[in-house]
Amino acid sequence: MKRFPGRLAFAFAMVVAAAIGAGAQKTEPAKPIEMPPSTPMMTPADLAAKVPAPRPDDVKSLDAIIKAAYESISGPAGTRDWKRFRSIFLPQARFTEVGKGEDGGTIVISWGMEEFIRDAGAIFAKDAFYENGIVNEAAGYGGMRQVLSSYESRRAPGEKPFQRGINSFQVLNDGKRWWIVSIFWDSERPDNPLPEKFAGK
Repeated sequence: MKRFPGRLAFAFAMVVAAAIGAGAQKTEPAKPIEMPPSTPMMTPADLAAKVPAPRPDDVKSLDAIIKAAYESISGPAGTRDWKRFRSIFLPQARFTEVGKGEDGGTIVISWGMEEFIRDAGAIFAKDAFYENGIVNEAAGYGGMRQVLSSYESRRAPGEKPFQRGINSFQVLNDGKRWWIVSIFWDSERPDNPLPEKFAGK
């Protein structure tokens, strides 16, 4: 019994020491992560120098840049304004489609900027294509935004859509303008209906 108070005091001392240590860890400034010298680190000016100058109205807001993305791929059969298209994306932007193959298995197709322009351009050269957003739902933190944008695709304005789905836009704000980092999409199918909140009116 005489040794119990000593044990209690020791346990109390350990708790206090742990609390002090935890406090010290919380107040210690974080050390910056050192990246390899070859890691490309770009300022907003560096990024701007790698793409055509955008239309100011295309990059002034989140809604504006999403609208510009749809507009730049829409039109009658023929070429598109790829200069405008490039101006709203990071040079390293990715375009990724997920869907189902004929056997029902998942397929993934992913393009870089020039690959997407090559393949989409070949389709647009032969066929009219018009796409617009239906409902946009955004969430974000700091300069990052994720926008789930339901879409509908047509062969002519006013026609019944031949396809619907959801585009997932990853977008950033560098303090001066908005940039699209990537687009990831999936299309509506019998086993993958568009959620009611994204279907619009």
